[in-house]
Amino acid sequence: AESQPKKRAFRKYTYRGVDLDDLVKMEKEDFLKLLGCRQRRRLLNREVPHKYIRFYKKCVAAKKDTQVGEKPKPVKTHLRDAIILPELVGSVVGIYNGKSFVPVEIKPDMIGHYLAEFSLTYKPVKHGRPGIGASKGSTAVDLK
Repeated sequence: AESQPKKRAFRKYTYRGVDLDDLVKMEKEDFLKLLGCRQRRRLLNREVPHKYIRFYKKCVAAKKDTQVGEKPKPVKTHLRDAIILPELVGSVVGIYNGKSFVPVEIKPDMIGHYLAEFSLTYKPVKHGRPGIGASKGSTAVDLK
């Protein structure tokens, strides 16, 4: 037997037991049944505002305008509370964090989450040495 390099098997993504291809083709009402209650209530009971629909259309258009194998150009947005839908998978979104637009590539695992979860608004604390005034004795410490 000849030893040919093995092809890498990609994991088939499913969201609550449904394949990604089927999710994209699925009717809106059927997809909403798969979402969590908070997202379902938001998309089902209230009419989705025009700004979210426009954002989703921009992402789909940007994805459609790219060549195969390339990443689409980022779509900048302030809509941190937009819910990630299956048609957004593969697009790149610049999510505003209060200071800059953080580029995030939408992956299948992100379906049903909010955009804000992937763009932190703060810089996580790196605990190092205490600064001046942190304790009574720190005023006598040399600044180096």
